[in-house]
Amino acid sequence: MTVLELEGEGEEWRLHLGGDWSLAGLAQIEAALKSIPGGLHGTLVCDWSRTEHPGIGPAWALLLRLTGIGATPLVISHTGDPPHFLGLLQKLQAGERPPSEPQRTEPSLEGSVGKVGRWAVEQGSEARAVIGFFGRIVTVLGEIFSRPRALRPSSLARHIYETGITAIPIVSLIAFLISVIVAYLGAQQLSKFGADIFVVDLVTISVLREMGVLLTAIIVAGRSGSAFAAEIGVMQLNEETDALRAMGMNPVELLVVPRVLALVIALPLLTVIADAMGLAGGGLLSLLNLHIPLGQFVSRLRESLSPTTFWSGLIKAPVFALLIAMVGTYRGMQVRDSARELGRLTTVAVVQSIFLVILADALFAILFVQIGF
Repeated sequence: MTVLELEGEGEEWRLHLGGDWSLAGLAQIEAALKSIPGGLHGTLVCDWSRTEHPGIGPAWALLLRLTGIGATPLVISHTGDPPHFLGLLQKLQAGERPPSEPQRTEPSLEGSVGKVGRWAVEQGSEARAVIGFFGRIVTVLGEIFSRPRALRPSSLARHIYETGITAIPIVSLIAFLISVIVAYLGAQQLSKFGADIFVVDLVTISVLREMGVLLTAIIVAGRSGSAFAAEIGVMQLNEETDALRAMGMNPVELLVVPRVLALVIALPLLTVIADAMGLAGGGLLSLLNLHIPLGQFVSRLRESLSPTTFWSGLIKAPVFALLIAMVGTYRGMQVRDSARELGRLTTVAVVQSIFLVILADALFAILFVQIGF
């Protein structure tokens, strides 16, 4: 049977707890706690000396009741061998109280300038880190001439296969379908003017100068760039890169340079395949929809080509490959502490790769116009 006795008057009170304070007696304890009068002030001492089998549930109910009986906050203490978990419950109860609302400050010019300054400093630090990372790659490439084993031919061949050969089906399919779409939409507009034959010019120039290399780079960025970041990031989480450093090996030489070189080699080859499939898609659509024979299509294709049309697209491929590989490996080497960080940086690697590829393509377009290429 649960016993609660409140003694005292004025500002000094003592609450004697007795009987069964296990979870089985929780209903009786809650009923007895309701009999404690409100409006108390001063100090209250809870005596646990006569309790039997005190449990967490009844102790929690007692603490909740004590917070509501004081007209002003009571100074509550416990004596008589209170249960060991009572201190934890008191901390939890204190944490439940709603924190005071933070003082809201109006945005000021000084605060805005400070945010811009912090952002500029962070971007400067990031730029220095990227330049340092690129410098380490160049250093390893320079060592290849004096130490050919630094090239890692077996690793290079594996990455060429993974980034290049295994990507051929998806690159070919995308290039073929996009070319068919461009030819179909172009034919709808040009047929209004009786200029169906110029569909060949549209497909040839758009595929060879822009779409072949750009679509291939975007596909590779989502496919291989994310793989680079994830693979190296997992090695960072498993402390494999630290183990390589402990064994006297250079992680940039082992993990970064083979991937960069492999993509620089594979992307131009994929671009050539994408160009061929794009022209094939345009030729097929011209044959089926516009009834342009294959021989006439090839003849018009030769007439529409300038000496620089093909090379203006192919020149971009190594630059795009370098950007994709560097971003993927750099973000992978940044992974620390958690799988959540791995997922975030892998996403960042893909987004930044695609952004830099499109930005570089725009700069190439401006450059080619200025030099008449």
